[in-house]
Amino acid sequence: MPSQTSSKNRKEVAVKRAVLYLRVSSKRQMDTDADFDPEGNSINTQRKHALQKAKELGVDVVDEYVEPGNSAVTIAKRPVFRQMLKRITEQRDVDCVIIYMRSRVFRNYIDAAITKRQLEQFGVKLVSTKENFGDGDMAEAMEAVTDVFNWLAVRQSGEDVKTKMANKARNGGTITRTPVGYLNTIELVDDRRVRTVAVDAVRGPFIRLAFELYATGEFTVEEVAQELYDRGLRMPRNARHPEERGISTNRLHVVLRDDYYCGWITHEGEKYKGRHTPLVPQDLFDRVQEIADSRNNARERRRVHHHELKGSLFCGSCRRHRGEQRRMIVQHATNRNGDVYRYFFCNGRFDHICELPYAPIEQVEEAVEDHYATVRFTPEFISAMRTELATMVDEQQATTKLLQAQLTKQLRALDTKESNLIDLAADGGLPQGKIKAKLRDITKQRDRLTTRLHDVDEDLSTGAEIIETCLQLLQDPQALYRRCNDQQRRRLNQALFEALYIDKDSDGNVRVGHKLKEPFGTLHAAQAQHQAPTGPPQAPATLQAVLPAPKRQSAPPQPGTGAGLQLTGAALAGGPWKVPGSNELLMVGDTGFEPVTSSV
Repeated sequence: MPSQTSSKNRKEVAVKRAVLYLRVSSKRQMDTDADFDPEGNSINTQRKHALQKAKELGVDVVDEYVEPGNSAVTIAKRPVFRQMLKRITEQRDVDCVIIYMRSRVFRNYIDAAITKRQLEQFGVKLVSTKENFGDGDMAEAMEAVTDVFNWLAVRQSGEDVKTKMANKARNGGTITRTPVGYLNTIELVDDRRVRTVAVDAVRGPFIRLAFELYATGEFTVEEVAQELYDRGLRMPRNARHPEERGISTNRLHVVLRDDYYCGWITHEGEKYKGRHTPLVPQDLFDRVQEIADSRNNARERRRVHHHELKGSLFCGSCRRHRGEQRRMIVQHATNRNGDVYRYFFCNGRFDHICELPYAPIEQVEEAVEDHYATVRFTPEFISAMRTELATMVDEQQATTKLLQAQLTKQLRALDTKESNLIDLAADGGLPQGKIKAKLRDITKQRDRLTTRLHDVDEDLSTGAEIIETCLQLLQDPQALYRRCNDQQRRRLNQALFEALYIDKDSDGNVRVGHKLKEPFGTLHAAQAQHQAPTGPPQAPATLQAVLPAPKRQSAPPQPGTGAGLQLTGAALAGGPWKVPGSNELLMVGDTGFEPVTSSV
């Protein structure tokens, strides 16, 4: 009677055909010794060991799968590995998969267990050239433990890299590949190879030019990209883009928003001063951000037809009939003679729900300019407001002096208390631990009082400056609007109006309505009360609603309880009267709001 063959021997007999799986986790490993082997030294080494293992097992290698430069923690992100599994499940012509080491294949112990189970369903073994655990329960346990330790090593290595990258960022180092306009280079410093960053002498000047062009407000991102191409900017060729090409619009948009170009490093939401050479100064970068923000705030998609009113105009007909907020967009129409006609029209016409006729752009421009005359403040109202502001500022100064005296008195008391504790410590009258604790409390109180002393007179004065700016701005807004260029008009519209509503009357004339932003809306309501035929002027009472006066109090105020205009100040500070690169509001000087002109 023939003897039965053991399970182990049956498996050994079944192993006849094999595939190799070779992998590196980065392209840099593929480039090592590339002059000798195009696939690099690592793949070449793995292949030699895998072929030697196949020879020892007496199996035929029917295919080879190479995963080049794919650094993925899970096998789901490795396309070649998934291709190999698909071949095994569909063709079923493989008896074993030979790998170099388990750590080269599995960075996750869960993936290792799932893959082992999948291969066993088709009678396929996973063979490592560097690890031989044998057979049986202990061997499987050792495999599992190895996979867990490989996973742990990957996690610890990742945490170590993150820590080192964070430290490099804090020291101003570049932790990513340099953006266009810079180059990663290696320099010799004291006979040591040091990786550093240098300005790209070819593309760097083009990037600065991109910022300068966009900062004029006369170019869209698409137009800047085309201008750079026309002047000679070409992106590096690579395997994905072997052809000659300029910078894409999306790439340029990222460039214009990246503060790396003005000298900053960003890591995990924190900003650090970089050691690389800035390509653009901070004020130029800030100017570009203001223009980009103004276009985004208007939710304007600038493609071909751009106009300073785009994003600020809404359909008055849709608002009047259906209560809907629909934007007006630009269309350029060309007749058979090549004449171009420009119109604003409601986007509701796409849905066939708006009957507002097309409005020629020239008529809309003229109507908006005329409408600016309706939002001016009268001289009487401005005078009343300024009188109330002066009174409130005087009250604040009196309150501030009282608070400063109280805070200074408390600080002196703390100094005396601190001196007494130091004397007690010298005499040994109190335990050292208690003295240190009390001194820490005194330090905290001093810091808190010093902060209050610094902030106590800022809140109301900032709000008063904003109100004064509003009064100056709308003293003659129509004349100001006429003096502005297109970019300044865009910013002025966005500073004053939530929306400008375009409609047409029965005669076909363009009519403009508006919704004012705050505090302009509240101030206009105050002016309406001021002009009412009955009752005394209400400007002071309304001003209190916009800008609450400080109350006299016997104790120092809590930080952050000052003027009520701090929220609106952020919106006003972005207006066309703001000093570039500054958070301060520009008050009217010798030239008022007139654009500066040459004296030549």
